Amino acid sequence: MEVTRIAARKIYEEIAEQIKQQIVAGKLPPGHKLPSTRELTERYQVGRSTMREALSMLKAMGLIEIRQGEGCFVRAVDAAELEVPNFEHLFTSLEAVLELLEARVALEVANAGLAASKRTDEDVAELNAVLADMDHEVGTETVGEKQDMRFHLTLARATHNSIMVKLLETIASQVELTIRETRRVQLYANKEISRQLWREHKAIADAIADRDPERAQEEMRRHLKHVETEITNYLKRKKGGG
Repeated sequence: MEVTRIAARKIYEEIAEQIKQQIVAGKLPPGHKLPSTRELTERYQVGRSTMREALSMLKAMGLIEIRQGEGCFVRAVDAAELEVPNFEHLFTSLEAVLELLEARVALEVANAGLAASKRTDEDVAELNAVLADMDHEVGTETVGEKQDMRFHLTLARATHNSIMVKLLETIASQVELTIRETRRVQLYANKEISRQLWREHKAIADAIADRDPERAQEEMRRHLKHVETEITNYLKRKKGGG
């Protein structure tokens, strides 16, 4: 008798799978707006953080899009798009996490150079607005992570290249799925590290404001190397039981 090991699944994975099946079956057609996060938490009897994880997973799979201030909407997807690889294993694989971070560095360094060349005064003002919010909320775990991603997405939009923005959104979704808790605990809960990250973001924004592509790329590379070091050190300690 052959027995296949049944993998333990987190609650948010189960919720994401249920919603995915409804989308695949056509019960939730393209363009359909999902209930609000509060309504969904009540229906599934879970906390808001769990529901946000489920929605983030669906977004990373390309099944829904989250429109700021409007809600979550089902995307039109074909059968090929539904064959999305499962990235959940990345959290437990240091090698795969390093590959993900490596891909992010390649993309974001390029974004920094493009933004420095193509930025507008409005782009600079938006980056400075994010920095001001980050400065005000240094050391706040959940908010710090949110503002960090907001900075990088704002920078991506300053490239005025929609493909680069889409690529970063995809990478950001995978980062959120695989090392979200690590980022939050290791980077944003630590006020000293959080303050250093703010200084690194400021250096990137200043280089973009000065229209200096080479400096912007170097500052971005330095920043992401710092992030990679903090995350990998944390994962190595965790794996070793430290």
